[in-house]
Parts: sequence; C-alpha cells; structure tokens
Amino acid sequence: MSTPSGPGGGGPDPGLSVIIGERRQLINLACRLLGSLTEAEDAVQETYARWYAMTRRQRDAVESPGAWVTTVTSRICLDLLGSARARRETYVGAWLPEPLPGPAEGPGGRPGAYAGPADRITLDESVSMAFLVVLDTMTPAERVAFILHDVFCHSFAEVAQITGRTPAACRKLASAARRRVRASRAPAAPPARQAGLVRDFQKAWEAGDINALIGLLDPDATATADGGGLVTAALRPIEGAEQIARFYAGIVGRALDVTILERMVNGQPGLVAQLDGAVTVFAFDIAGDRIKHIWAVRNPEKLRPWTTG
Repeated sequence: MSTPSGPGGGGPDPGLSVIIGERRQLINLACRLLGSLTEAEDAVQETYARWYAMTRRQRDAVESPGAWVTTVTSRICLDLLGSARARRETYVGAWLPEPLPGPAEGPGGRPGAYAGPADRITLDESVSMAFLVVLDTMTPAERVAFILHDVFCHSFAEVAQITGRTPAACRKLASAARRRVRASRAPAAPPARQAGLVRDFQKAWEAGDINALIGLLDPDATATADGGGLVTAALRPIEGAEQIARFYAGIVGRALDVTILERMVNGQPGLVAQLDGAVTVFAFDIAGDRIKHIWAVRNPEKLRPWTTG
C-alpha cells in the first residue's frame, strides 16, 4: 500500500504515517491541557491542517514529524488556554471540565459499543475530574509545563522549545504546578470503596433521605454545578453537608421523571441522571469514607459524548 501524498504532492508523504500514528497521543495531550475533548479534537485538527499547509519541501525538512505535531498542538493549546481565561470571565456560573465517558459507555450513559472520540482518551488519574479542576487553577504556562513534563515525560529542554521559555523557567513553572496538585490531594479511597459510596449516595438521593446523604458527605463538602447559562444550575458552589443534602433531595422531590445510573466518569465511579429529560453527569472526589466534592455538569454543549451517538 502506498502512502498518499498531501497538498503540494509529488509522491508519498513520508511523514504522514508518523503524524497519523500520533493522533491518539495528541488528543490525550490536548484533552489534559484544555479540559475539553471537543476543543482537543479541534486543536489536533488544526495541527494537521498546518502540516498540510506547508509545501512538500517544508514537510520533508522536518527532522521529526512526531515532535513537530506535539510542539504545534501544545502551542495551539497554550494560545487557547490564554483566550479561555478571558472567555470564562463572561461564563454564566461555575466552569467545569467536560466529563468523559468510559470507552464502553453509550449515548445517555447507557452501556454499549460506543466508538467516539472518548475512546481515544486514556483514562487515568491525570484525567480525573479532581485533577482537571486543579489544572484549571494554574496559569496556562504552568499547566503546559506540568502536563508536558510530569504527565507526558518530556524533558525541560523539550518543554522550553515548545513554550518559548528557558528550561530553568519551565522547571519553576512545573514545580509551582506540582505544589498546587499536592496541596489539593487527600488520601484516595480504594476503588471499591469509592464505587460503594457513590452507590450509597445514589440510593439515598433517590429516596430523598437527607440524613443518609449527610452521613455520606464530608462536613465541609462542596457541590459545584455547570449549566453554562443554558440550563438551570446553581450559580455558586453549595458548601456544607446539610446544605448539599437538602439541595439534592429537593431536586429529586421536584422532578416528575428521575433516572439515576451508575457510570464511570473520567475513569472513576460517577452518576448520570436524567431529570425530566435533561442529562446531568456527576463526578465525585472521595477521601476516606466521605464525599468531599461533587461536580455536576449540566451544560449540554459539554455532554455530547453522553447524549449523541
């Protein structure tokens, strides 16, 4: 089989198979940098567009096509992170990263042979909702330096070439980011315990049992919702176990039609609820025997992998 040529042809493009082989890795990188699978797909597509905007001679001169696409994708993401900070100043309510379904999750969170962009994401700790939320507190440069070095194991010399900073500056950026991550981490509960707590939360929520909900929540727990101004959602985080329990019991009490399903969200136990036909995806941060954070994503623009096939 011959390798097709790109624009400005003249025969097979020797770099094509290399950059195609990098696509999954690029989407994984961009998703962690941007906190959005949709934006990650767009950033990688823009990278490929730039590759083919070059002449054949320019492409042949690229010593390492794989390194080239990684650099370009990272720089696109760095620019997008800067503009995203400005956009979020006008965002309605809290902004949360997009929740990612597991590879076997279908539309609406139903199990099935779902083959979509989410299947190209490696679901590990670096894509958990808790981790992505911490990443969003970093400056764009901190986030890029930390993800490239600590998650994707690029040297600081490589990070410096990508970001246009010195290796020493990149080392400081990654160190500052690392401190943020460490400060936010609590001892994680074993996976089976996490799944059990989420299941208990589901049952107590369905029953509207406020006392049971309070018992599952850390006294200082926080619940954050993201509706993006497109659907009804609490505009500010709800703090405290009793306040959260009463709020969630009230949601179920007012809904005419409720379906709550256990699903993997960003590689960890979560819930998908359909309340009067509207889908909400819930991610949890669990430490010890209590739920410390609940993140509820309701913005339909962030739920397309969950609602469309």
